Amino acid sequence: MDAHIRKVYVPMTETGFYILLCFRKESHGYHIIRKVETLTEGEIRISPGTMYGTLCKMEKDGLIHFVREEEKRKIYCITDLGKEILALEMKRIERLYRNMMEVRQNEREEN
Repeated sequence: MDAHIRKVYVPMTETGFYILLCFRKESHGYHIIRKVETLTEGEIRISPGTMYGTLCKMEKDGLIHFVREEEKRKIYCITDLGKEILALEMKRIERLYRNMMEVRQNEREEN
């Protein structure tokens, strides 16, 4: 993996993380917008401008690729590089969660 790509994408923004997570299955931007809103119970709402800007950047950087067009909607899917970046980010988030739980447990034991 290119050092520049790693520096740009790890750690990821929440928006970038959810977009890449959703592209593990072929999809289009509008579907991802709705899926992220559902997954986050409305806490993250991606505007069309943010969505399409992110799609362009991720495609240019090789994290997703264009698959086909359906009813004027571009369908994309994650690439191997995208999967690698997503795995790194998931590992980082798991570490954060594990550390947080350890700290909480230690605080409970001290009290």
